[in-house]
Amino acid sequence: MRRTAVLFSMFGVAAAGLGLAWTWPWLADRLGGDAATIARGETLYVERCASCHGAKLEGQPNWKSPLPSGRMPAPPHDASGHTWHHPDGVLFRITKEGPAAVVGGGYESDMQGFGGILGDEDIRAVLAFIKSKWPERERAYQAEMSLREREKTQ
Repeated sequence: MRRTAVLFSMFGVAAAGLGLAWTWPWLADRLGGDAATIARGETLYVERCASCHGAKLEGQPNWKSPLPSGRMPAPPHDASGHTWHHPDGVLFRITKEGPAAVVGGGYESDMQGFGGILGDEDIRAVLAFIKSKWPERERAYQAEMSLREREKTQ
């Protein structure tokens, strides 16, 4: 009887390990990248983004109201902001080319494009870090927007 219990325990541990290994790519994809990518993104975010968007992704105060210059303050990238409303392609393009390239119409922003500073993989790493901080509901919504965006381009 004890031998059977040990065998079932070993089988359970093996099955759990295989299950985790099988689901890890899905879990990493849901977060927007693997742990190393997210860690690199956090480092880059601290170096390049936190001075405006906040160390905790909280954005600048009164981010919905124009500054005296007429430009908009840096929005939060946490769940209180609107970053998670945008699909991956839009977020990537805003980061690489700057908001004016996406918004158009002479839109002026204090945010530069980072295409000449960060490579594409670094931009994706920063976005993976930001996504990793969102609650499940916001991640799921953003993932759905990204899926729809990809379907339109296929």
